[in-house]
Amino acid sequence: MSAITATSDSKAKPRLAPLLATEAGRKVARRLLLLALFFAAWQWGAQEMPAFILPSPHRVWDVWLRLIQKPTFWDDLYTTSARVVVGFLIAAGVGTLLGLLMGVSRFFGDFLEPAVVVINTVSSTIWAIFALLWFGLSEATVVFVVFMTAMPLILTSVFEGTRQVNADYVELARSFRMTRGQILKKIYLPTILPQFFSGARLAFGFSARVVLIAETLGASSGIGYRLRQAADLVQTDQVFAWTLTLVVIILVIEYGVLKPLETRLFAWKKAVAD
Repeated sequence: MSAITATSDSKAKPRLAPLLATEAGRKVARRLLLLALFFAAWQWGAQEMPAFILPSPHRVWDVWLRLIQKPTFWDDLYTTSARVVVGFLIAAGVGTLLGLLMGVSRFFGDFLEPAVVVINTVSSTIWAIFALLWFGLSEATVVFVVFMTAMPLILTSVFEGTRQVNADYVELARSFRMTRGQILKKIYLPTILPQFFSGARLAFGFSARVVLIAETLGASSGIGYRLRQAADLVQTDQVFAWTLTLVVIILVIEYGVLKPLETRLFAWKKAVAD
């Protein structure tokens, strides 16, 4: 009987200590602590201020639950996501081609590099104003802003990747009479791909943020438009709810899709390093 009791106590014993003994467990604990402190500070601030300035976490959660039950919520979510994806894909195609061209050809590299520097100095807000003047209230306005934000980041990453290609390997490939396509596939692409993926992740994150600026200024639908509407009507709880939605989407894409994909694609680099 005593043996049975001892076994039962052992099973019921909390397993928190072994979890905290690992680095991963301590990392999770630190992040949960940070999250708890954030919500505690938010709740304390909400008690000291009016709800139209800082609504409480509970109030924002209730608003968010009501928001997702509306059909317009999913329409706006789809519209914003589609704009980000379309602008990003065009930017990825154009940026990769131009980056390769600049890296492979010294003439095009010297010719286009000043233009890339100038484009990088222009902020997304200014691109949004230009787009509004050129395209008016249309889909093109939002897609253009996403494109002009993401394209230089991808182009620069691919261009920097081509600079890391070993020139001796290229000369050796030419001595074996490999075609330009074969050199691109066998030598350039394996070197460029990690740089491209790193730049694409950064560009996608920026695209998801700047699309709100573009939708706020030049669209009549989407998350940015709803944020502007809520702000105009001083519906601060809805502003927080939409912001919460965007944060969740970005975290899911970053840690649920992009990060695992990068780990899977470039597992060979870790194996080589080991």
